[in-house]
Formats: sequence, C-alpha cells, structure tokens
Amino acid sequence: MSQAVRRTTPRTAVVWDALAPLVGDGETAAPPLDVVDIGGGTGVSAVRLAAAGHRVTVVDPSPDALAALARRAEEHGVEVEGRQGDLVGVGELVGRASADLVLCHGVLEMVEDPSAALGVLRDVVRPGGHLSLLVAQRPAAVIARAVAGHFAQALAALDPKAPAGRTGRRFSHAEVVELARAAGFVIVSAHGVRVVADLVPGALLELEPGSTAALVELERALAPQPDYLPLATQVHLLVR
Repeated sequence: MSQAVRRTTPRTAVVWDALAPLVGDGETAAPPLDVVDIGGGTGVSAVRLAAAGHRVTVVDPSPDALAALARRAEEHGVEVEGRQGDLVGVGELVGRASADLVLCHGVLEMVEDPSAALGVLRDVVRPGGHLSLLVAQRPAAVIARAVAGHFAQALAALDPKAPAGRTGRRFSHAEVVELARAAGFVIVSAHGVRVVADLVPGALLELEPGSTAALVELERALAPQPDYLPLATQVHLLVR
C-alpha cells in the first residue's frame, strides 16, 4: 500500500479532498494558514497540517491527549501548539477572528448547545476564513443499530430530541445545514463521509490487494451524491 493510500483512508479521504484547495494536497502547496483544531486530541490531523506548512493550534480538554500530541509532533519534526480547553471556551483561548481555518470534527455532538457552539466558532473564524464541520448522522446510526439487532435502540435513535447518550447526539444533514446557516455561515460544500466504509469487513481490506484504494475511490464517488448522503455515518460541511 502506498504512502498516499495509507494517509488517505476510506474514512478520511472525502474530508481531506474537501480541504485540499485550502491546505494543499501533498503535491500542490497552499499559503500558510492559521488553523485551530478543536478536540484535535493526539494530533493526527494537526501534524498533517503542520507538515504542510500551516500554523496549527490544538484545543483539547485532555492533558493526556495533548501530551500525546506533543510526542507525535516531535516524532514528525513539526511544531503544533496544544492548549487545554473545550469548544465553549475556545474564543478566550485563541482569540476572536484568529483562525483562517477551524476544524471541528466529532465535537459538535458532545456540546450542550450546538447553536451557541457554532456562534463561538463563527467568532473565531476570520472574515473570509472557513470552518470544517464533521458530525455524526442520525439515519446511519438508526440503520446500524437495526442491522445489529438492537431494534429498541434504533427506534430511540430516530428521535432528534432524545437526550444525548455516551457518544453524544446525532444530526441529519438538513439539521446541521440549518444550524450552520443560522450561525451566519455560508455552505461551501457538503459531503457524505463513510457511506459504505463502515460496512466493509476489515479482513477484506487486509486480504484483498488493492481493495483499500478501490474503497477510497468508491467513497469519493458516493460522497457528493444526494441519494447516498443519508447512508453516510458522518456528514462533512465546509462553510465560510
């Protein structure tokens, strides 16, 4: 498996494709950006962006994750700033209008008030800047629970007003678009992420030569198609 395929996995390819015009794609460089990665944890995305020449700050509530981030950055020979905090307080940590690009991947599900959180993010993004928003989708969660035989859980997951569980709340594509627009963002692009990747046995990808690259291309083909969007485990919005 080539380095490009290893880095661009079926679970992340669509997101990085959407970000490529802003951050570069490994072959084409982009002007350095000030990037804030909220909930960036151990720095998988942050280190990749720093290696592309961007100035990256990770905001995460876990000191252990930030320690792992520092080790990862050192191993890759890049600098990434880590600050302990959460989405609600990110404006105070990094300052208003401080970022050309904010990553909020898998975090909006966990906040108490998504509308207020998006308002905070709007204030952090500079005029002309972008927010990369990746959230879990409700329809895919319902189907996954039903296929696993957890019918009561699938029924409960249908309710958009159900209390957030251990893994947080989930959204439909229409809901997250409405939230982003209400916060003052303009939608640049919307894609389904992991439309079929979570359904493919891992053993198949390990045993069949070329299967990972083929799955990446399938995910890329399915991602922009509205008919398949409800099947995606996540939806990715790039907004400005």
